[in-house]
Amino acid sequence: MTSSATGTAPRGPVRAWGKVPRELSARVPAEQRGPGLDRSAVRLLVSRGVEVSHHTFGELPRLLRAGDLLVVNTSATLAAAVDGRIGHARVVVHFSTRGDDGRWAVELRAPDGRGTTRARAGAYAGMEVGLPGGAGLVLEEPLSARGERLWWARVTEEDVPAFLRVHGRPIRYSYTERDQPLSVYQTVFALPSADGAGSAEMPSAARPFTAGLVAELVSRGVQFAPVSLHTGVASAEAHEPPYPERFAVPEASARLINAARAGDGRVLAVGTTAVRAVESAAGAGGVVRAREGWTDLVVTPERGVRVVDGLLTGFHEPEASHLLMLDAVAGRAAVDRGYEEAVRRRYLWHEFGDVHLLLR
Repeated sequence: MTSSATGTAPRGPVRAWGKVPRELSARVPAEQRGPGLDRSAVRLLVSRGVEVSHHTFGELPRLLRAGDLLVVNTSATLAAAVDGRIGHARVVVHFSTRGDDGRWAVELRAPDGRGTTRARAGAYAGMEVGLPGGAGLVLEEPLSARGERLWWARVTEEDVPAFLRVHGRPIRYSYTERDQPLSVYQTVFALPSADGAGSAEMPSAARPFTAGLVAELVSRGVQFAPVSLHTGVASAEAHEPPYPERFAVPEASARLINAARAGDGRVLAVGTTAVRAVESAAGAGGVVRAREGWTDLVVTPERGVRVVDGLLTGFHEPEASHLLMLDAVAGRAAVDRGYEEAVRRRYLWHEFGDVHLLLR
């Protein structure tokens, strides 16, 4: 992938439930909030239309039924943040996506003095950035005509995934309390890819799953269909639609999805990344075929969904473009009703937060 992004869907409209209170940001992972807790120690809000119910995530096996199919993203999270310098100025480079021509899409951000970063303006073609270990990169062109947040860059280090393993750390945003090891950002489904590719940011909807919970789901007749979609760097400020991302839907998973749709099972995507992957592999009639490559699909209510019957996802900011996908799956009224309840009941937001199951 070397050309500009073609998805031009608008950002989602600000919602009636308004700004999320700052104190509802999950600042540490669930397992660090108290003794004896594990990743599944989060709450689960279930929306069936405009009807909502409140649960713990550990109750998920009892909320699903035999024949249901969970589509999960197996992309591993990269240590995608690296300290750099432009002259004497410190910057943080977020490595987003590797292109087919060997370049990387990157975002340059400014340290904010609190261990996190803020947006940084002033990037231009030809800008050189020094990296640890004598490596460096040169910005060549903006990734998209939408703006100059992400740039294609040539990196002097040939094996960037190996470089990130040595010099990188997980991308962290200001609502979190402290740096965490990379293992905290890996889901139970994460698998290393042969070429070292992965996600710049964790496919976080799957984070509350544990091996024990997966085993219980399987024992109850719930199946899993693995797909991969390597997520790029999201916008912490602008909330624009996602850029093109690399994905793969294997033949075995396509068969499982089609069989579930032909029977009595429901196809439930674990995360917006899983929706994007499987919907990118679906024909007009909803039949899924094995496919891999790049997708610039942006799922909106106007486009609709062809495959998924439900979505398990975290809670998103009111300006987030992801909310358009939620509207496509469950309807605007259901999404707004669920979020009103989530704010009222003090659910937690972001990648270490609580979870929302939306059913059509």
